[in-house]
Amino acid sequence: MPLSGAISPLDSDDVGRTLSGPPSTPGQRRAIAVAELVLCSSVPTQLLLQAALVAAGLPARTAAGGLSLPFVVTMTLADTVLLILLMVVLTRAHGDSVSELWLGRRPVVKEALLGLVLVPSIFLLVVLMLTAVRLFAPTLHNIETNPLEEMASGGLANVMAFAVVGILAGGVREELQRAFMLRRFEQHLGGARVGVFVLSVAFGLGHFVQGWDAAITTGVLGAVWAVLYLRRRSSLAPVVSHAGFNSLEVLRIALTGG
Repeated sequence: MPLSGAISPLDSDDVGRTLSGPPSTPGQRRAIAVAELVLCSSVPTQLLLQAALVAAGLPARTAAGGLSLPFVVTMTLADTVLLILLMVVLTRAHGDSVSELWLGRRPVVKEALLGLVLVPSIFLLVVLMLTAVRLFAPTLHNIETNPLEEMASGGLANVMAFAVVGILAGGVREELQRAFMLRRFEQHLGGARVGVFVLSVAFGLGHFVQGWDAAITTGVLGAVWAVLYLRRRSSLAPVVSHAGFNSLEVLRIALTGG
């Protein structure tokens, strides 16, 4: 998404004392927030994991040149675990509550049901947006064959593995990241609106490998889930709706071949 190397000189108690000790200046707090955003963005962790997996002999590409499903599954699931642990450590180091950050104070079942109810609307929004983009700006549909969708073909095992990645790395990890990062923007980096904009653009750009039409669509989805989190102050509804949408996408790809 070695993370421990980034904080190995200090244990969690030391980090807590460092971050919550002597009052820092606004500039120092902003610098810490930016560093945490970068560290928890998945970019450094995934680069390290990719290098480690390649060094261990797991190829990133298939013989045909496509993305290797075992490599992608291993890397993304490992990244999910490492990032969640890292965000927990950093949140506690600042003296904040992990439960308050990700669960808030709303009833858990109600939030999960809300996320489930939103899945059809999210799916419809994506269909309408992709249709509109491809109708009015066809040049943005620059990738004929989605490289990620290719991995969901080839049998039930591939479909199930891809679904696990979509649910855990997509639905769970990305929404917990979004909440963690939005909190940093709220506290130190210009406020929630700035956070929604910056993170949504980054979320879209992170999917450019699927085509610019997909990048625009996922950027809008990122804004929807960000606003949902800010209104509910719970990651449960965004997690469930995101995971549900990804599951429907995997099912669609499996049934239609992309």
